[in-house]
Amino acid sequence: MRTFNLLKYLGQRHSLTLVTQRDSDVSDSDIAELQKYLDQLMVFHRPADTGVEQGILRKCQRLFNFLWQGTPPSVLNRYSHQMQEWIDKFIQAGKFDVITCEHSVNEIYIRPQFRKNCRTIVNVHSSVYATCLHQLTSGTSENRLRDRINLPLLYRYEQNYCHKFSQIVVTTVEDQIQLQKFHPQAEFAVIPNGVDLVSFPCRTVDPGGQRLIFIGAMDNLANIDAVCFFSHIVLPEIQKIYPQTTFDIVGSRPTAEVLALKLKPGINVIGSVPSMAEYLHQATLCVVPMRTGFGIKNKTLEAMAAGVPVVGSDRGLEGLTVDNGTAPLRALRANKPTEYVTAIVRLFTQPELRFDLSRNGRQLVETEFTWEIAGQRYEKICLAKN
Repeated sequence: MRTFNLLKYLGQRHSLTLVTQRDSDVSDSDIAELQKYLDQLMVFHRPADTGVEQGILRKCQRLFNFLWQGTPPSVLNRYSHQMQEWIDKFIQAGKFDVITCEHSVNEIYIRPQFRKNCRTIVNVHSSVYATCLHQLTSGTSENRLRDRINLPLLYRYEQNYCHKFSQIVVTTVEDQIQLQKFHPQAEFAVIPNGVDLVSFPCRTVDPGGQRLIFIGAMDNLANIDAVCFFSHIVLPEIQKIYPQTTFDIVGSRPTAEVLALKLKPGINVIGSVPSMAEYLHQATLCVVPMRTGFGIKNKTLEAMAAGVPVVGSDRGLEGLTVDNGTAPLRALRANKPTEYVTAIVRLFTQPELRFDLSRNGRQLVETEFTWEIAGQRYEKICLAKN
C-alpha cells in the first residue's frame, strides 16, 4: 500500500520504472491496471520459496548461508539473478537519476557502487532487528532459539546494508533511532504512511452498542498474535461486564488459528471485504492490540480516518501523537489486559468521549497523514542532491 501510493503520486510528475516480482495470485488484469501509473513496468517471476522446507539439514544450511553471506533467508529466497542483471544494465546505461528500494527486503539488488551513478534510497518499513529483539523481550517470539541465534546476525545485516544508500527513509522516529545506531553518519528522513481519505470517509453516525473491530491482513504474524491475545485474554473479561459484546476480525487470508476463534462467543471472522470503511463505520470502536511489529500502523490511521475511536497498544499507536497532554486526546492507550478493559468500558459508557476521539483522530489524519503529504515529502527526498 505504501509503495503503490508513493509511486501513484510520483508518477504524476516524473518518469517512473517499476521493477518487481509477480506472486502467484497476481492476475494479468492487475498488471495491466498497475501499468497505467508507470512509464515502464518490468515484472519478474518470484523464485520458489525454499524456506518452506523444514528438514533439519535444510535449516542448518539456511543458518550457515546467513552466517557466511550475512543476508537473511527471507531476503535470499526472493533473489532473482535475472532481475539483478536487468537492474545492473540499466544503472550502467545511466538511465536513472534515482533508484528507490521499496522495503528493505529488496536491498539485495542495490550494489554499493550504484551511488556513483545515481541517488540511492531505501524506504524501510520497519527494522527487522528491532522487531526480532522486541519479540524476544516481550515473549511473543514464535521460536525463541531461532530468534536468539538470528538476533546478532540481523544486527550485522542491517548495519551492513544501511551503508549502501544515499538516504534512508523510515516511517517512525523509533525506527530512525534504531537504524542510526547502525549508521550514525547516514541521512535519515521520517515519512509516515498515509490514508486515502476518499476510501475512508469519516462516519456521520455513532452506532453506539458494544461492537469491537480489528482490521488487517490475517496471515500476518503480528496481527495473528494481536487477535489471539485479545480474543483469549481481554474479550472474555469485557463480556463479563457486557455479555453482548462482539468482536469482528476483518482482513484477508485468515489462517486456521484465526478461523478457530469464531468458535468463541461473540467473535466473527469475516475475512476480506469490498469496503473496510463500511465495517469500521458499524463498529463502536477499533482495537489495535499489537504486541509486536514496528512501524506506523495503517490499520490505526484508517480507523481514525473513518472516525472510529481507537484503543491501541504502544506498538499499535507507534509514530502517532495521541495522548501526550500537549495535543487533543486522539486515542486511548492500553497494554495490559486490565488497561484494555478499563479503556473499552469507558468508551462504551461515554458517547461524548467517543465523539471527541472520532473528531480528533480524523483531524490528525487530515493534517498529517494523507498520501498527498507523504508523496510530497518523498518527492523532496528523491530530488535532493547527493
